[in-house]
Amino acid sequence: MEANSSSFKIILGSSSVARRKILSEMGYEFTIMSADIDEKAIRKEKPEELVVALAEAKAEAIISNLQKNHRREEEADPTILIAADTVVIYEGVIREKPAGKEEARQFMKDYSGGHAATLGSVFVTNLKTGFRKGEWDRVEIFFHEIPDEVIDKLVEEGNVLNVAGGLIIEHPLILPYVKKVIPSGFGSLQVGTTDSVMGLPKALTEKLLKEAI
Repeated sequence: MEANSSSFKIILGSSSVARRKILSEMGYEFTIMSADIDEKAIRKEKPEELVVALAEAKAEAIISNLQKNHRREEEADPTILIAADTVVIYEGVIREKPAGKEEARQFMKDYSGGHAATLGSVFVTNLKTGFRKGEWDRVEIFFHEIPDEVIDKLVEEGNVLNVAGGLIIEHPLILPYVKKVIPSGFGSLQVGTTDSVMGLPKALTEKLLKEAI
């Protein structure tokens, strides 16, 4: 049974343009709230645990803000909060947002002619019932050689500074140099796709929404 968005409200806990676009493509209407958390303060040994913990922390911060503002869910229809996070794995090392332009440039040079993986998480909370659950998926991205001038343009533009690992495969400048995107791992049978790399895995989000309502 498809999740019927008329029976519940959705809050997307992210200011990400890509995540807004993906959720809109899925046919849902939603409001937006973003969470201000110290991502560096959240550490886990396994990247799969980290990416879910980061999404959960965002959800908790938003719920705390809702409670402070006395926006408790007293209505008949439930409100579902969707939080998400993405980390990049390169040669076994977790990469979050670049610290600056030089690190972003180095990240891109590393990917040139090679590959990286993304781990994407979704954490869903039903604010009426208290249901909460997070899962993850993984995608491998292989690249052709990326010219230095393309890397310089991407870095100077600045968007790569705001995403995990400086990785924006849907960007028109980088898209021609993406060789292939391959689902490589999953949490609870969820297989990653391009929308996972962009920040919100559609299949995983749909699955968790159905479980939450």
